[in-house]
Amino acid sequence: MKIAIGSDHAGLGLKNAIKERLESLGHEVVDFGTKTPDRTDYPDYAHLVGKAVASGAADKGVLVCASGIGMCIAANKVPGVRAALPYNEDTARLARAHNDTNVVCFGDKTQDHALVLRMLDIWLETPFDGGRHAPRVEKLEDLD
Repeated sequence: MKIAIGSDHAGLGLKNAIKERLESLGHEVVDFGTKTPDRTDYPDYAHLVGKAVASGAADKGVLVCASGIGMCIAANKVPGVRAALPYNEDTARLARAHNDTNVVCFGDKTQDHALVLRMLDIWLETPFDGGRHAPRVEKLEDLD
């Protein structure tokens, strides 16, 4: 799977750990940055990753900032993106199974890194259930 990834300066450490995990699982990772601890603005990276996912250049996206909140808000501004900020293993699964999210966001300073890696694995492995959830996702797409 081709996965776009990005972070601001506050999410750099966790982004690098996620990137390493994705590559170890055999995924192709497109890293949109940042690559240094110099101050940057999270909307810039959310836009780049979101556009890659929405255009089909990447299958899924992962974004990291200090809390994950800013990235999630910014990513959801990109038409075609459905981003979630899971807080436990169940919400990571539901984000895919019920909401068919294509971008996942995490907080470097607010979430346990080991839990983030478990949530990432669950999110990647969980298919969309479709069925009764499909019309709801279609309504979300209509909002774009």
